[in-house]
Amino acid sequence: MKIHHVGIAVESLEKTVPVFEKLLGEGPVSQEVVEDQQARVAVFQVGESRLELLEPTSPESTLTRFLAKRGQGIHHLTLAVADLAQALRTLEEGGVKLIDRQPRLGAGKKRIAFLHPSSTAGVLIELVEEK
Repeated sequence: MKIHHVGIAVESLEKTVPVFEKLLGEGPVSQEVVEDQQARVAVFQVGESRLELLEPTSPESTLTRFLAKRGQGIHHLTLAVADLAQALRTLEEGGVKLIDRQPRLGAGKKRIAFLHPSSTAGVLIELVEEK
């Protein structure tokens, strides 16, 4: 297992991407809209991990609610696992509350699932499958 990326909720990619370009010395390696998550995503490579800037695309998105409640900042931490379905089964059997009981597609068309923060010390954890 390794840290895959940190998701950062932002109000505007247009305003935030240039700041991270200056901070990291290069632009995003990819940008896309993830319809299922109602988010526009800019991905920066940082060593073996990534930073994902997440801008909501809908007033009904969970990111919009997050920004209204907490403001801009770290939204989630993502851990890479080899077998997502197995990891979800093991975690649920161990008493971890899941947001997603079945994998779904996230940024980069990767299989992902979220764990409920009430089971993970208040941190929203995303698992991503990397074989």
